[in-house]
Amino acid sequence: MPVAHLKRKIGLVSLTLYGLGNILGAGIYVLVGKVAGYSGGNTTLAFIIAMTIAALTAFSYMELSARYPVSASVSVYSYKAFGRKWLSLSVGLIMIAGGITSAAALAQGFGGYLSEFIAIPIAFSSVILLVIVALLAAKGIGESVKSAAILTLIELGGLLLVIWVGRSTLGNFDYGNVFSLDPSVGIAGLLTGAFLAFYAFIGFEDMANVGEEVKNVKRVMPTAILLSLLISTSVYLLIVVVSLSTVSVSQLSNSDAPLSLVYNLNGGRFPQVLSLIGMVAAANGIVVQMIMGSRFLYGLAKQGWLDQRLGNVNSKTSTPLIATFTVALLMIISTLLLPLTALAKITSFLILGIFALVNGSLITIKRHHDKKVNSITVPIIVPILGLVTCLSLAGYQVYVWL
Repeated sequence: MPVAHLKRKIGLVSLTLYGLGNILGAGIYVLVGKVAGYSGGNTTLAFIIAMTIAALTAFSYMELSARYPVSASVSVYSYKAFGRKWLSLSVGLIMIAGGITSAAALAQGFGGYLSEFIAIPIAFSSVILLVIVALLAAKGIGESVKSAAILTLIELGGLLLVIWVGRSTLGNFDYGNVFSLDPSVGIAGLLTGAFLAFYAFIGFEDMANVGEEVKNVKRVMPTAILLSLLISTSVYLLIVVVSLSTVSVSQLSNSDAPLSLVYNLNGGRFPQVLSLIGMVAAANGIVVQMIMGSRFLYGLAKQGWLDQRLGNVNSKTSTPLIATFTVALLMIISTLLLPLTALAKITSFLILGIFALVNGSLITIKRHHDKKVNSITVPIIVPILGLVTCLSLAGYQVYVWL
């Protein structure tokens, strides 16, 4: 029997929406209030800091994903840079763990939104959602990406709706003081808020893991990463400005559904629609994480670093079924064992570590293994700054926790 392989079915629009859906996710629908609780008047600056750290690593991913368009992206990058199998395997498992905890958190977020409409235990609805997404991801990458694209348009539409109804408040914002430190929160509050805001920007790294299923990957992948980051950043900053111009920091931080509050106070009709879109956003984030995790397991197995069965591709669906259901099971276990806040913090910390290694890998490749490549390249200062900023933010959080 011939060996089945992944098929190149994903184009620029689908890939951009796939990445954008993961970046937007459900995080922004609740994170505006949480960040405001720490950063106060510096909430906008906290998002800008988080965006800057994410953007530096996004540029590194743009070059690396074009150089090595394969599944298990960061593991392959680190192996090309350092030639250490144990490091690459460890990094891959950490990346999968980050996707698992992120999806588990999103599943709980979905359950929380759903409980506003139906009296059903969050744990039960979370598990049911994960099972449904696993079946969807197992059916095929084309179906999964198309579903993610549709869900992305819905969640993006919800954010644009909040901006539209609050457009009159954009002129009331004090833009001149964006970069002035709020003495009531200080550096500690600003950086803690930036750490939380960082969670809202992760997601583009998952795009690289479907590299073997992208058409014209060396051109499409970097372009899609850039587009998804530009769109999400623009939307986020407008959401923050509208939110801070509509309600006080205390109101925002004390709300469990801050965007619904902002939408309602700006005269939006049927505020429950934001809760529904929040459910859509959570489901979309899980779809993307499920694909990422399964493709990473597949990629590690294909490299010969894990059990070969995880690298088997079903001939009918052209998807790695064993890898997909393994990731789904781990997501279910995580969502049943850990609370949402802990899952979000773990995810941010793990991804910061991964981003640091990605930047370090590109630095090493450029300095010691560089050769002319027929793809996008970035100046070496970009991964250097990316490495320093990721380690700094992660190191500060370790200091706070200790």
